[in-house]
Amino acid sequence: MKCIVVGLGIQGKKRLAIAGSEVVATVDPVAPGANYKTIEEAPPDSYDAALVCVPDNAKLSIVEFLLSNGKHVLVEKPMLAEKSDDLLRLKQLASTRKVACYTAYNHRFEPHIVSMKRVLDSGRLGPVYIAKFFYGNGTARDVRNSSWRDHGMGVLSDLGSHLLDWTLFLFGKPEAKPEVWRKNCFENRAPDHCHFGFNGRMALDYEVTLLSWRNTLRLDIYGEQGSAHIEGLCKWGPSILTVRKRILPSGRPGEEINTMDGPDPTWKEEYDHFKRWCQTGKSNLDNDIWINSILQQLQNSP
Repeated sequence: MKCIVVGLGIQGKKRLAIAGSEVVATVDPVAPGANYKTIEEAPPDSYDAALVCVPDNAKLSIVEFLLSNGKHVLVEKPMLAEKSDDLLRLKQLASTRKVACYTAYNHRFEPHIVSMKRVLDSGRLGPVYIAKFFYGNGTARDVRNSSWRDHGMGVLSDLGSHLLDWTLFLFGKPEAKPEVWRKNCFENRAPDHCHFGFNGRMALDYEVTLLSWRNTLRLDIYGEQGSAHIEGLCKWGPSILTVRKRILPSGRPGEEINTMDGPDPTWKEEYDHFKRWCQTGKSNLDNDIWINSILQQLQNSP
């Protein structure tokens, strides 16, 4: 497959490294060494797919241009739109042109998230009562100093979108409506801390922040028959998955602990996943439509 990378920031350079010799050109209005400044300059017959790594406000028009020209698209998360009709239009366009349109959430390929999905599907935990997510990094100052990142939804779209995507992967769509319990702008113009969730039959509790000076990821799932816990992403190392079996009436549970400490495999696995989708023209825009709707509800909450 011949592809181009659109946008040569941090994410674009990662995509460029993974795609390697399959990249035939790069597009960026300001980055030195880019082959083209705009997507329109790249000859359409020179590539099959595009890896789009641009600011949120530029994504819709670039993705629509690519799909209209019959190109497969991987676009960095989140895929946002003020009107859901804009995302529905992209979905229809991808279907009509029979091309893949994939919004990239590389954390879905975390080895322990994949293992957690297997644990849940096996029924080992029984009915799930509570799932608690915490995702924090220390990028508040970097975001504030950015010309485009410190606006709009802030940490909600940056880190919260990952957790909403995990929710779809692990549990499907919650039936309850989203609620904001706390939203703060401590250092930034846009929210740099938020606590929200879905208070349904299965309680979903999320906290995201740009003010965690050590990168932190925790996922705790409690069910009738046991619990499962993830501490850390593999890119930070080590990442630990613990599965516990409940003892009745009460007591110290038996547990299995799996620790991973090595290179981050998610970028390569996601790129291979995208290439498989290019063979069948699949799209995950339905996920984006739901995530976009939830983020808008959270943003509009006081």
